[in-house]
Amino acid sequence: MTTFVDRVTLHLRAGKGGNGCVSVRREKFKPLAGPDGGNGGNGGDVVLVADPQTTTLLSYHHSPHRSAGNGGFGMGDHRSGALGESLELPVPVGTVVKDADGTTLTDMIEPGMRFVVAPGGRGGLGNAALASPKRKAPGFALLGTPGWEGDVVLELKTVADVALVGFPSAGKSSLIAAMSAARPKIADYPFTTLHPNLGVVQAGDIRYTIADVPGLIEGASEGRGLGLEFLRHVERCTALVHVLDCATLEPGRDPLSDLDVILAELGAYPVPEGQTPLLERPQVVALNKIDVPEARELAAFVRADLEARGYRVFDISTVSREGLRELSFALAGIVEEHRKALADAPAPERIVIRPRGAEREFSVRVEGGSYGPVYRVLGEKPVRWVQQTDFQNEEAVGFLADRLNKLGVEDELVRAGAAPGATVVIGEGDGIVFDWQPSMTSAAEVMVAPRGTDPRLDQNPRRTTSQRRERYHELMDAKAAARAELETDRFEEDE
Repeated sequence: MTTFVDRVTLHLRAGKGGNGCVSVRREKFKPLAGPDGGNGGNGGDVVLVADPQTTTLLSYHHSPHRSAGNGGFGMGDHRSGALGESLELPVPVGTVVKDADGTTLTDMIEPGMRFVVAPGGRGGLGNAALASPKRKAPGFALLGTPGWEGDVVLELKTVADVALVGFPSAGKSSLIAAMSAARPKIADYPFTTLHPNLGVVQAGDIRYTIADVPGLIEGASEGRGLGLEFLRHVERCTALVHVLDCATLEPGRDPLSDLDVILAELGAYPVPEGQTPLLERPQVVALNKIDVPEARELAAFVRADLEARGYRVFDISTVSREGLRELSFALAGIVEEHRKALADAPAPERIVIRPRGAEREFSVRVEGGSYGPVYRVLGEKPVRWVQQTDFQNEEAVGFLADRLNKLGVEDELVRAGAAPGATVVIGEGDGIVFDWQPSMTSAAEVMVAPRGTDPRLDQNPRRTTSQRRERYHELMDAKAAARAELETDRFEEDE
């Protein structure tokens, strides 16, 4: 049964924004008192939280599909829809978040760190929010936009001060059990640790963490054996302890050859940019199992060669606990020195995020099609506006046309060579396809009043009854004159 998982793929879906409401307020003696449709609620986000109490990604291995709540619909009387419930996912400290293509999105290295990995959709505006002096009674509202949906990859990289590296069965698990309160699986037969174990070591006034990670074999940097599953957990460690088995009975193995294999694999592993290569970090050698007489003799034989290479060498036994105190305090000194260097280092440069200036908010790309060129409009705003449009409402379609025209899409289409009737697609993929007509209008413009207005609401209380009567007769006279002119034109055509 799987008990430890350090890499999973999550299938996430953020909440959808609620639709805006189309509503007109009605009062006694005033049946049309103006629009009062509320806005839709925003969809919930999916948020990753670095939690020190979480040590594995096992729960996401069993349940990889996660979704946040949708926003509520707007209602009349200016009532906004409920906000969608956000979903918080605790992950271990040290989790790296990547997209489906492998690009790193963030590194959760600080406890309590939060990252919105899937933002929720926007709630649509109701007709009350869309009202303006020129659009007094909008007969439409905006739809909510969908939330982000896709896959992200979580990779756990152990956060520890010291990493124990070595061949399988070298005694790393026994060493961490002897130095800390950690209780990894230990047996008296050859086997390898299948997942990292963390332990806390107290050496005088210094406390540090030590990691026992899966055993290393030749070819691990190329993925052989546990391969990268092991080396990924060494990236964040301050110091490395080479645990060498001096009591091995396998033919062709000895402490020096084991060390050469380990160094070759550590040197071949590419660490992320900005991090110190593994072989340039502080390293010490622990010659293990000296409680065996033959192992003690071998440790004494290879000590001179190891010290000649520049390593600090410690003879240890996890059974008799010989040499563990000296090793523990030596590692504490390395960790303390590293922490002081970090404290004395200059503070990292602050990243200042400024609003984008007058950058181009869309682009037009000309593509070849079966029946002529296709003009594809790309950009965050045009795509979002299309998502917010109810295409069953002609007034809403006209409002979309006005927004696109104001953004400059029509002018850009003309410059790209688009002619009336050309195929225009907004967004990637299939997108939304239009048969483009310059200055697109909706059926709402057929009315005498401008789009989004209602003559019944345009009653100026300052006008007297006689002024309204005069205005009415003026309109009727103009209408009669237009009808007479139309009849004259028809008579002349008949002649």
